[in-house]
Amino acid sequence: MTKYRRADPEISRRKFINVALGTAGAVGGLGLVTALAGVRPPNRITAGKVPAIEGDILVYAEGAQSGQPLKASDLTDKITRAWPQGKDKDGKPVIKKDEPNNLLIVFKFPPAEIVAPTDLKGVQDGVVAYSGICQHLGCQVGDNPSKPETILCPCHSGAYDPRAGCKVIGGPPPKPLPQLPIKLDAGGVMATGSLNGPYYGLTESDWKSLLEEAKTI
Repeated sequence: MTKYRRADPEISRRKFINVALGTAGAVGGLGLVTALAGVRPPNRITAGKVPAIEGDILVYAEGAQSGQPLKASDLTDKITRAWPQGKDKDGKPVIKKDEPNNLLIVFKFPPAEIVAPTDLKGVQDGVVAYSGICQHLGCQVGDNPSKPETILCPCHSGAYDPRAGCKVIGGPPPKPLPQLPIKLDAGGVMATGSLNGPYYGLTESDWKSLLEEAKTI
């Protein structure tokens, strides 16, 4: 299996770990693990680590319904965290939570509020999904109580607009959160493709290679 190389970090490993530990209270346990993912050694791909691909269903990542398929009727304009669930070679369901960068955030907005640069072909009935991982240093993003129309990374105050392709509207993130194209299926949410950009910390070329290998797992 192929090993994947992460892009050079913006700060030293030791300094980043200190930053991540310092923000653990704000980000939470899952968010801390995600933040540290960018400084771990290269990984070998497994069924639980491959990115979301076409046909994966989205399942709740937390709460009483953790591991159960998302219900479109439960979605709101606030973050719902989800994992993609695919199948292994034997056809058994696999929740892809062994790779923290697979964490997704899902919303439901009035359709007229969703505008470019959102990929509108990847949205259905106001439901839109993005990576839940900040593109600055790999922390987990969350709702922004002071500006509820945006989402916020608690590590360095990166802000995104989920109604407009999760474009960056404040702070240091260098690019938008990647969008996952979806459709509604039997009351749930299904991926119709993969994220339209790399995980935090992966190069474009490694991301493309990872997506190709994901099809074989």
